[in-house]
Amino acid sequence: MSQLSASDAERTPDTLDLSGAGAASEGGCSSGETMREAARKAGKSEILDQYAKDYPVEPDTGPHDQPQSMCPAFGSLRVGLRMKRTATVLSGSACCVYGLTFTSHFYGARRTVGYVPFSSETLVTGKLFEDIKEAVEDLADPAHYDAIVVTNLCVPTASGVPLRLLPDQINGVRIIGIDVPGFGIPTHAEAKDVLAGAMLKYAREEAEQGPVAAPAAKAADTSSDRPSVTLLGEMFPADPIGIGQLLEPLGLTAGPVVPTREWRELYSALDCGAVAAIHPFYTAAIREFNAAGRPIVGSAPVGIDGTANWLRQIGDTFDIAPTKVDKAVDASTQAIKTALGRMPIKGRITVSGYEGSELLVARLLIESGAEVPYVGTACPSTMWSDWDREWLEDMGVRVNYRASLEEDIAAIEEFGPDLAIGTTPVVQHAKAKAIPALYFTNLISARPLMGPAGAGSLAQVVNGAMENKARFDTMREFFEGVGEGHATGIWEETPVDRPKFRKKYAALNEAARKAAEAVGT
Repeated sequence: MSQLSASDAERTPDTLDLSGAGAASEGGCSSGETMREAARKAGKSEILDQYAKDYPVEPDTGPHDQPQSMCPAFGSLRVGLRMKRTATVLSGSACCVYGLTFTSHFYGARRTVGYVPFSSETLVTGKLFEDIKEAVEDLADPAHYDAIVVTNLCVPTASGVPLRLLPDQINGVRIIGIDVPGFGIPTHAEAKDVLAGAMLKYAREEAEQGPVAAPAAKAADTSSDRPSVTLLGEMFPADPIGIGQLLEPLGLTAGPVVPTREWRELYSALDCGAVAAIHPFYTAAIREFNAAGRPIVGSAPVGIDGTANWLRQIGDTFDIAPTKVDKAVDASTQAIKTALGRMPIKGRITVSGYEGSELLVARLLIESGAEVPYVGTACPSTMWSDWDREWLEDMGVRVNYRASLEEDIAAIEEFGPDLAIGTTPVVQHAKAKAIPALYFTNLISARPLMGPAGAGSLAQVVNGAMENKARFDTMREFFEGVGEGHATGIWEETPVDRPKFRKKYAALNEAARKAAEAVGT
């Protein structure tokens, strides 16, 4: 195997206007429908049908009938790279592995990424599967690894590379094979669920066969046998601690966070009294918890109303005396109310992102005093976010699931916010219009949201950003007249736009790409 790292270019617009050019109108990194049809013919119908059920895409919501996101495989790759004693192997086009590896290292992964390359010959003859199997056998050293995750990217999935035929374990090392094609998984957030669900399934079946080992941390802690609540969804490291403090008066404790950081934590996650779907789109993981007989609690302890509702749901689930629950609710909500009062937020804010916690952030902003007319999330609607959606809609918020970039930008145009919170291109658009903006992933997700610790946590960065409005106005005035788009800059003669040229060469590029893609099929 070889290790790759590279830069991942900023994503170009997702649509190509090829009308009348004699080429297909679908752009992006692959022709989704062509690849999907190939995958079905190659025997991948069952997994694609399951993905369509787990991660539904509303029709006509965007240029791909799905939101724009980075390559979905980044999500599952990131989950595996964060786990101790877990090896990661990718099978896909070199350019895909190149970008995914760089992006993972950019986000702090200091772990080797294994890569099994292929050629047209190894792909069509089945030799690629043998190469993957050989690579995994060479890697499966129980002294170093508990598990090896093998991921098919778009081309191997479309070609039907059968990872299900890999052994369940080699030398005692668990082998987890998953398909994460861009034409089957809408967002990288949901790809996290693909791997989390696969690991939970494996761990659940292990536990059903007999005793399993406890995580090192739990094995060393014999002081508490309280029932636990497993937390579903990646979150700021302080949030599980805050949730644990909310649960303590109820005689409960916060369990592991799924996706976990080590294999043994999966057993503890399954060995819980209930699961809190903090991020409500983990459909595959929820399916495994349901199979283990664990009840699911939706929403999250965010703000005054959210915390009160969530604690009462927990109380009902564990059949805790109402008086005990009321006492815990009163104590926590009073602390949250005090914290919110100390750091109010005044202004109109639009919220969008692809992390899955966008509705929770909007709720906290509203209880902090902000006006939030719009929330867009790339994730789907599920029953576990219904309470948050209903609360927001009662507050007059437009909630948009599976939001496209175009819809998020349209909301900025419509509502003229004092601050836009969103993805990189949303932030770019807002700042170009002299509207302060914050990147959701790095600046909002990097703060606690739950309980008293979350109350007021957003105020400093949000208020600070809105106070910069005057600076944006000054910069816009300074650069007034330098041009935009093709005419950006200062010219003696302004360049003439040539849309027909762009259309012609876009069509030629698309045709060449399709011809290259068809090689070997």
